[in-house]
Amino acid sequence: MNKRWGIVALIFTGILISYIDRTNLSIANTAIMQTFGLSPSAMGTLLSAFFWTYAIFQLPAGFVVDRFGVRGTYAAAFFIWSIASASMALSRGYGDFLALRLVLGFAETVGPLASLAYIRRNFAGPEQGLPTSIYIAGQTFGPAIGALLGSALLVHFGWRFMFGATGLVALLWVPVWLYVLPKKDSKLPAAARPVKKKLNIRWGPVLGDLGFWAMSACVFFLSYYWYFVLTWMPAYLSMTRGFSTMQMGAIFSAPMFLMAGVNIFAGWWADRLAKATGNVFGIRLRFACGGLIGSSAILLLNFLPGSGAVLPVLVVSICSFGIASSSFWTISQHAPPGDLVGRTIGYLNTLSQLAGVAAPLITGWSLGPQKNFTVAIALAGISTLIAAALLMLTGSKGLNRLKTNLNYLPAESGALEYS
Repeated sequence: MNKRWGIVALIFTGILISYIDRTNLSIANTAIMQTFGLSPSAMGTLLSAFFWTYAIFQLPAGFVVDRFGVRGTYAAAFFIWSIASASMALSRGYGDFLALRLVLGFAETVGPLASLAYIRRNFAGPEQGLPTSIYIAGQTFGPAIGALLGSALLVHFGWRFMFGATGLVALLWVPVWLYVLPKKDSKLPAAARPVKKKLNIRWGPVLGDLGFWAMSACVFFLSYYWYFVLTWMPAYLSMTRGFSTMQMGAIFSAPMFLMAGVNIFAGWWADRLAKATGNVFGIRLRFACGGLIGSSAILLLNFLPGSGAVLPVLVVSICSFGIASSSFWTISQHAPPGDLVGRTIGYLNTLSQLAGVAAPLITGWSLGPQKNFTVAIALAGISTLIAAALLMLTGSKGLNRLKTNLNYLPAESGALEYS
């Protein structure tokens, strides 16, 4: 196997583990609320707390990844977040959970940035769809496996054992990562080596570009949907639809597993079409917009009674989102030059995590004493339609114009040098 694909496999595994750790609280949501007597709004704050530090440190983490590379940075961050996740087993109440969720969010900032930076520097534009889809598949396998494993551990051993076991076992990933990745960039294939050049980015045209602001707003709205699903959907299945803990785990995980397969196939298909047509942005925009419109199927949960409709609706909505998400992030890493990709993804991830802050809080506040999810589901579904409209507004011409401004190379007075 080509070594870069082996590293992509490790990237997939690393992001899978990170999503297990960050969604453990969602799986144990109801049990922890009962243990410590927490209200839905208090739990909403705990679910949101992860995203406070996750958002704040996106740009600094992007600078660190661009400056020091992915190998040691990712390993150190992975170690910290695994210890933080395992330590939640020792929590004595709300304050402990809040502090550890903040540490978890801080450390997990590196994972997505390092993953996408590696892909951007090792795969050409028409090739990036499949490795990016594999990376995105880790984001869906993580919650899927976490739901099945977490619900089983929760039922048989309790939530404390669940946090401790998943956090400590994950540490086995770190030595494998350090062994597989070369210590110096010079040992990587030529395509992977950092390019030392001056970038004279025309920030005036970039900041005045409709595409820049449309992409910035789009990432917030599509992320709002995703973080609602990750943080509150397990509770919705238990509280509103009346599923048991084990049933909740099975129903929540099924569309996530399917999403991963659909996601990888869509990435492969998009790559083929992009190579055949040479229209990288146009193809990915079609996939992203179609997926976002399909994601709005979650709105049907507000109109279809009974438990039978839940799984089909979630399958359509979540699988569609997988297609949209992988296409969006492929667009995002294709636009900037390789030496700027960490900071670009860091910027977009900052906006994404603001949605991560908002979605759990707004949901917790909107539930009320009756724990009614109608408003929360409506907001999640509408947000994907807004994101689709923003991408359509940008179009492939707008993305190509943005790429031109970000990749403007002739050195002039005052040019910034990135290394």
